[in-house]
Amino acid sequence: MAKIKLTKNELKKQKDALKMYQRYLPTLMLKKQQLQAEIRTTELRIRELRQEKDVIDESFKTWIGVFGEKGVFSPDILRITAVKTAEGNIAGVSIPLFQGAEFAVAAYDLVRTPLWLDTAVERLKQVLLLDLEARTLEEQRRRLDHELRVTTQRVNLFEKIKIPETRENIKKIQVYLGDQQTAAVVRGKIAKRGMERNPQGAAE
Repeated sequence: MAKIKLTKNELKKQKDALKMYQRYLPTLMLKKQQLQAEIRTTELRIRELRQEKDVIDESFKTWIGVFGEKGVFSPDILRITAVKTAEGNIAGVSIPLFQGAEFAVAAYDLVRTPLWLDTAVERLKQVLLLDLEARTLEEQRRRLDHELRVTTQRVNLFEKIKIPETRENIKKIQVYLGDQQTAAVVRGKIAKRGMERNPQGAAE
């Protein structure tokens, strides 16, 4: 704890600081609650996306045999050309928002290739979109987690250190100033009695 001056000016300074801490603490606590709620919502959405992806992956297992057909399916038949995101804001935190993706499909002969290839490409798009959205949400969560840690540190600083410390400083200054005032009154009374006992000396 830093040493404080035991003066009226310092008392005012400490009281102003206490008011500021007490004014900002509820705002910080509200922000902390909002961040916690948003993190829970984001985690829930990530789980939902992973489950959707698992369902599609499971359905792909029935296609494994046909994927093996020579010269029909190739992993590079579909590629991502652009990921579309925007900037959002949650509790003062800038976050990425997933808005979709653009794909390029390699040219293939519609007559000679089997019909299932079209469906396979669409399913693959769905899997990639789910994965891209999940990654964007994970980045959201990372930023929100960071802000939550910072906000929690500030709440703890105000609640557990600054407010109690400032109250203690105010009390210390008030006690000291009170003692000084009492001492001044006592000195005044002693001086007055002295003057009453020796009015001639006072006149001189």
